[in-house]
Amino acid sequence: MKIEDYQLLLDLNQCRTIRKTAKSILISQPAITQRLKYIEEHLGGQIFLRTPKGLLPTPFGEIVLTHAENVLDQEDMLQEKLAQVEGKVAGTLSLGASSLYSQHFLPDLLQSFTKAYPDVTIDLVTGVSEEIRQAASPFHIAIVRGEPIEDYESFHLWSDPLFLLDTVPIGKGERPLIEFKSDPGFQKLIETWMARDRGILVKRSIKVDHFETAKQMMMRGLGMTVLPASIIHEEKDTYSWLPLEKEGQAMARETWACVKSGSRALPQVEAFLNHIRSEVSG
Repeated sequence: MKIEDYQLLLDLNQCRTIRKTAKSILISQPAITQRLKYIEEHLGGQIFLRTPKGLLPTPFGEIVLTHAENVLDQEDMLQEKLAQVEGKVAGTLSLGASSLYSQHFLPDLLQSFTKAYPDVTIDLVTGVSEEIRQAASPFHIAIVRGEPIEDYESFHLWSDPLFLLDTVPIGKGERPLIEFKSDPGFQKLIETWMARDRGILVKRSIKVDHFETAKQMMMRGLGMTVLPASIIHEEKDTYSWLPLEKEGQAMARETWACVKSGSRALPQVEAFLNHIRSEVSG
């Protein structure tokens, strides 16, 4: 049944005759009669008795009319809420974000964003950048490291230079390299650096699941590891480090906010995009 059907029942109950109802709502009597017949057949019972004094609700009809009032009340409440939301930033924001970004930057960003836009619900998935790329379809915005997502509108957030860290002076003998799970783009950077920098003797013997695990193992003297500048501010004051370079240029990981086509039409998406860009520029 449609909203108009419930309204018709209430109009019939108020006017008490099909003729008066037809005059009131500007619909022909045959059309109302036909619609009422359909409604009664659909619900499986007689709603009105036809009497010399007009239409009278049956016990079955009284239940239907009460329900019709409730349906229309709920419809009015819905329209009021939608009117309140109009012009406001609200709704669900679906995000996919790289593990590094999620752990070190996203909590503060989401705290300030939800404070500014309390009516927005955050739906967040985190993982290695390659995993986020592969599963990007449901996300309004995907924040990834390395290369932007193809066919997405992408905004560059920042470049993150890479550093080799160790507990002993770098270049003094062969050392284990502690590698961590990442996407092919990062692995390619490491391979390029290893092929060019012959002064560093590397023994590739340790591979872990997460960059934070690699950092903790490096701090305990188990080997050296490559980490981005964004997460080693304090470590650079404590451990030996060397910037990764290619032909005299710093090797870096790029961070991108990739927006699904059409998503910027949603106010919560545009608001978050503006928020993240203002945080980066600030």
